Amino acid sequence: MKPTYEAAQIEAAAQAFWEANASFKVENHTDKPNYYCLSMFPYPSGRLHMGHVRNYTIGDVITRYKKMSGYNVMQPIGWDAFGMPAENAAIDNKVSPHDWTHKNIVYMRKQFKELGFGFDWSREFATCDPEYYGWEQWFFLQLYKKGVIYRKKGMVNWDPVDQTVLANEQVIDGRGWRSDALVERREIPMYYFKITDYAEELLEDLQLLEDWPEQVRTMQANWIGKSQGMEVTFLHQDGQFNVFTTRPDTLMGVTYVAVAPEHPIAAKAAENNPELAEFIKACQKTGTSEADFATQEAKGMATGEFAKHPLTGEEVPIWVANYVLMSYGDGAVMAVPAHDARDFGFAHKYNLPIKMVVEPNDGDHNLDTWHDSLGEHGTLINSGEFTGLNFEEAFKKIGDALEAKGLGKPKTQYRLRDWGISRQRYWGCPIPIINCPSCGEVPVPEQDLPVVLPTDCIPDGSGNPLNKLDSFKKVACPQCGGDAERETDTMDTFVESSWYYARFASSHFNEGMVDPKAAEAWLPVDQYIGGVEHAILHLLYSRFFHKLMRNEGVLGNPEKVGPEPFKALLTQGMVVSPAFYRHTSKGYEWFNINDLEVIDKNGEKSYILKKDGEPVTYYGILKMGKSKNNGVDPEAIVKSYGADVSRLFMMFTSPPEQTLEWSTSGLEGADRFLRRVWNFAYENQAILKDHTLDASKISDKAAKDARREIHQELKKALYDYERFHFNTVISANMIMLNVLTKLKDSPDEAAVKREGFSIMLRLLSPIVPHIVHTIWSTLFGDNILDHALPLVDESALISDEVKYMVQVNGRLRGEVVVPASASKEEIEKAALANENAQKFIEGEIRRVIVVPNRLVNIVAN
Repeated sequence: MKPTYEAAQIEAAAQAFWEANASFKVENHTDKPNYYCLSMFPYPSGRLHMGHVRNYTIGDVITRYKKMSGYNVMQPIGWDAFGMPAENAAIDNKVSPHDWTHKNIVYMRKQFKELGFGFDWSREFATCDPEYYGWEQWFFLQLYKKGVIYRKKGMVNWDPVDQTVLANEQVIDGRGWRSDALVERREIPMYYFKITDYAEELLEDLQLLEDWPEQVRTMQANWIGKSQGMEVTFLHQDGQFNVFTTRPDTLMGVTYVAVAPEHPIAAKAAENNPELAEFIKACQKTGTSEADFATQEAKGMATGEFAKHPLTGEEVPIWVANYVLMSYGDGAVMAVPAHDARDFGFAHKYNLPIKMVVEPNDGDHNLDTWHDSLGEHGTLINSGEFTGLNFEEAFKKIGDALEAKGLGKPKTQYRLRDWGISRQRYWGCPIPIINCPSCGEVPVPEQDLPVVLPTDCIPDGSGNPLNKLDSFKKVACPQCGGDAERETDTMDTFVESSWYYARFASSHFNEGMVDPKAAEAWLPVDQYIGGVEHAILHLLYSRFFHKLMRNEGVLGNPEKVGPEPFKALLTQGMVVSPAFYRHTSKGYEWFNINDLEVIDKNGEKSYILKKDGEPVTYYGILKMGKSKNNGVDPEAIVKSYGADVSRLFMMFTSPPEQTLEWSTSGLEGADRFLRRVWNFAYENQAILKDHTLDASKISDKAAKDARREIHQELKKALYDYERFHFNTVISANMIMLNVLTKLKDSPDEAAVKREGFSIMLRLLSPIVPHIVHTIWSTLFGDNILDHALPLVDESALISDEVKYMVQVNGRLRGEVVVPASASKEEIEKAALANENAQKFIEGEIRRVIVVPNRLVNIVAN
């Protein structure tokens, strides 16, 4: 081997070996147990960022560790290739999203291989491949026929200039992010998955996910949002409407009801009220997300109409309020200003009555300002026959009274809404429906699937180009043969990412979505890895899809694939780094630390931009990203230090779940350690190649002490590997290397060197595979991947001698070393003979307490 560590050559050779030998290609069935390790697949944006590197390094270390633990491990890779970013990039660069996406895939594939990730590339696919999304269309049709997918009008953000629907994050201060036009809320027909039918199952099955972070399970439970309450019916001149409340105990305190701007009552009242019509129109200039509704200023207007209170028959005014969602319940809420903070503020703003009907626990009856005690459960007051009841009693008796009148009943409601999947965008999976003037919505015949998305469109930002493409849009109706049009909406890209994990089991299967036998072999995923930002929607939709595919028989035997797609979940922390800025007339300008000169005066740091010599301001530590110009190019790191240094730094700096702060000094420290490993191997080649050395038969004390310490660290490292605490695995190896470098070349110590370094290499292999591959093949002549992890020799942990701390009356006064075979009497005798301990023994020795293998306490008066 060469005297110096040359990362570029070593890593290229190792990667070539793995590719030539298909080291990570796996069969579905072997004589080993299967283990499926999956990292959330990447969007092909063009270049990897450090978040990618950390995510996939974690997955790769787990994959290699499990492979060396005796498993048949699958770690696939693919591309989440559809979506808005590709379409926007295509608009900016005047290219087709297809060409832009595939060019990026080629480049990112190269970057992944340079980092040495052990993917099974034979299973690779992109979600924009018709072979993938064609089966998605087939599944859509099966669910559509059964009513699991349906069409209805839904509220969207509409950009009147770009003629397109915007996601909530594309609406900035009420305007389209690209056009700057005022966004409108518009109702358009869309397709929905009936995920609400699965709300209870999705909630209940969270209990099965014992190896998911508690935080994520809680987030999902809150998103599903199960509420036990009461459906209450209010009567008005044109009929009736329902509200849902979790606080029926406050029903006697209702002083108005509020309806959504889109509610039929609001629309009818606005017909003869221009001012109300204008208010409703203004409400439609806001976004559609719940966050928009929660943060906007509450505004309203009276309709001039009244509803009858279901119990008292009193008339309460009906208001239109911008904070009421049409998609929640029936788009109406009962307002109890005395006991709801939002209603309280609204009532004060518009001088509406406030009636207290629950005694505050702190006795504070002040209704001039809101105090939290108003929202608590308590004893009813001012509530007629219900006065004096507590919450539970009032819930039942008020419910009974409503049911007797036919104006209410207990109801379980969920915050979860049906999943709208229609996107008025080009770069997505076409919805396989044909719209016929005579026949209505007609499913595309299965023999005509896939409906292939044209790949040569170059969008210009003026709406969905499919609407202008007659070669795609114009088609004959499959039922009547008349002129018809294809649906030009495409599916939400969350649909593609909801079932890709299952497709990896049989990526190129052409007889169905998934080969059932392959699904039974691999599902559920043993370990899923990804960012916590996907804790709700992606994971919830994947869980939902798994249940749909199970119910449709796509996945084979339900008992084998289980009720959930991901057995264990690891949410890795963010990669963060310093951010620097200037505030100019154009806003914030951000600078990368590599473009700055750091000046340190007496511990006070300041920063100067190199190109103009002017100061910039340190903002703080932020998540790496382009927007703050604080990213680090992984390619530059690999070029300067090598992939193994990057991997070692990523795994050593913090446990996977915690935030990782980027540090150049950390890279330099990782580089120094790997050079020490290389130098040890180079300088001890003759010893390490000597197969006659046997560490289990040594007798030299120094060698046995060193071997014991190595096996102690091995035991800790194997335990920490199981917990995915890779940072402490690396620490254990650093301790081992320190022990090994102190050993001499006597036969016994040389034997420990050989065994200890072999243990080290096998422990390090999952983390820094390139350098270990080269050293191992050079010294031991075969492939490290063919070897199992080292085992602890329990006999090595047994010491010939034991050190005891000696206490006198509970205070440490000395220490003694005795043979491991020493009797209790011999240990006591050695402790009493300790010179330092004798100085503190005053009076009679009353007793001597021996704690085995730890300490001796001499009790004296």
